[in-house]
Amino acid sequence: MEDQSDNKKNITEPLLNSNPKGGFRTLPFIIANEAFERLASFGLSTNMILYLTREYGMDAAQGAQVLFLLSSATNFTPVLGAFLADSYVGRYRMIGFGCIVSLLGMAMLWLTTFPEPRQPPCVQFGDSCNSRTKLQLLLLYTAFGFMAIGAGGIRSSSLAFGADQLSFRDNLQHCRIRESFFSWYYVTVSASVFVAMTCIVYIQDNMGWMVGFGVPVVLMIFSALSFFLASPFYVKLKPKASWITGLAQVVVASFRNRSIKLSTPATVEVRYHTKGSMLLVPSEKLRFFNKACIITNIQEDLTADEKALNPWNLCTVDQVEDLKALIKVIPIWSAGMLMSVNVSQGSFIVLQASTMDRHITSNFEIPAATFTSIMVLVLVIWIALYDSVAIPLVSKIKAKPVHLSLKRRMGIGILLSTTSMAALAIAESVRRETAIKEGFSDNPDAGLHISAMWLLPFLILSGLSEAFNAIGQNEFFYTELPKSMSSLASTLNGIGICAANLVSSFIVSTVRDLTQAEDQESWVSSNINRGHYDYYYWLLASLSLVNFIYYLVCSNSYGPCKEEEGSIVADEGFGR
Repeated sequence: MEDQSDNKKNITEPLLNSNPKGGFRTLPFIIANEAFERLASFGLSTNMILYLTREYGMDAAQGAQVLFLLSSATNFTPVLGAFLADSYVGRYRMIGFGCIVSLLGMAMLWLTTFPEPRQPPCVQFGDSCNSRTKLQLLLLYTAFGFMAIGAGGIRSSSLAFGADQLSFRDNLQHCRIRESFFSWYYVTVSASVFVAMTCIVYIQDNMGWMVGFGVPVVLMIFSALSFFLASPFYVKLKPKASWITGLAQVVVASFRNRSIKLSTPATVEVRYHTKGSMLLVPSEKLRFFNKACIITNIQEDLTADEKALNPWNLCTVDQVEDLKALIKVIPIWSAGMLMSVNVSQGSFIVLQASTMDRHITSNFEIPAATFTSIMVLVLVIWIALYDSVAIPLVSKIKAKPVHLSLKRRMGIGILLSTTSMAALAIAESVRRETAIKEGFSDNPDAGLHISAMWLLPFLILSGLSEAFNAIGQNEFFYTELPKSMSSLASTLNGIGICAANLVSSFIVSTVRDLTQAEDQESWVSSNINRGHYDYYYWLLASLSLVNFIYYLVCSNSYGPCKEEEGSIVADEGFGR
């Protein structure tokens, strides 16, 4: 009877490992932590262009450049945070550090809304605006810097830290639970961004900056509390070597071994590889890096247990192939990065919408910054409908399974992005003509009799382009890069957004300098009715078309993806 009881107990016991820490109970705290952080940070950044132009007297181009740099820093710091968390401090400490620094930055930004640290508000785009003192600007920029660093600390480790809490005896169940966690994680974060772009922006427009910036501070307090409250229950894994270190070792080792002559068909080198690895010989592409894994003297290069004596002189075949895989995806990554330049024009969209009729009813007006949330809404809706409705419907119509390859999805996204910029240029041309006809060419603050719905085609197409390209890129990087580089695959898209914001800042600065004259406003003038933002958007549309052609070339040169090597895809993709 005892044996039967024990067997029954073994059969019915949970499949979770016996570790008393971690598990499902910790996930709500981790998800809430980043959800509140996103809600707070996007609630501040969405309407920031109006705050900089109206309260700090910046012109449109200067304010946009500041936000480009802020967005770039916010998307780059998670890469540094991931490296530090993996190699030195651990994920728990990195998230905790991010919570404290983000809260400090948002509190400092809230202080800028008080009368003391800044001058009285000025008329948007008007000549009555006085430039702020160095101390006032220092407080503003310091707050931005702390917010970017804090966001990097949280976003670099939150998803991976949540996955650390899940440990199952059954590998299949582990994969299913982890997939469910990832889905809920992204749904919650996307919902937070949408709420930030609607509710918090509405508070800022109707209750003022002091209240509107105070709400995110409270939300960030909730974010920190939700994380630290569950501290006794977290699984806190120790830091280990980062993929960045491994890639750096290959570069250094191949350079140090540059004098080694690679083999010919008549000679074969001895390569260093990990025990049990399937990769025994490096590929012939980018052969220079093969020098990093060649053993020249077994006694001098290896220890007694056959490990590299100096990993900066000798690397494994796997490390070499990891670096090659990364280099191989860079051209396609760069095409996606250039597409992100179009998506990063949200600050100018807010300025356009602020001059247009945004009334839904006679008593309700949509805040200008809320319009950009339509892109997020379209993206979320498309994600929900793509697998469950679109693909099954097309498959039923064609009477055969239909599959959009990764490269095809990315190509469609870039093409839709090009079309979206053309739609935005047309909308701006109509808006500007309306302003001139109504006699408001010198009054950019005047409300025009033109519906802000003219911006919908751009917002819808832009949201769809993100759904196709951004999600396609993430899946492409995850499948094409080795599993050992999964953390890198998850950050590549963020690095692309970071680079896109820097490129956007450069384009705006160049356009302003080249098109401005003594008797002529620049295309990106602070007075959007006298400038030519439509020309600026046509320029971006032209660059996007060139980028699409560039993508086709890169896609064709890349060759088949891993998903295409194992089976024949139903429909041909771009560049296949």
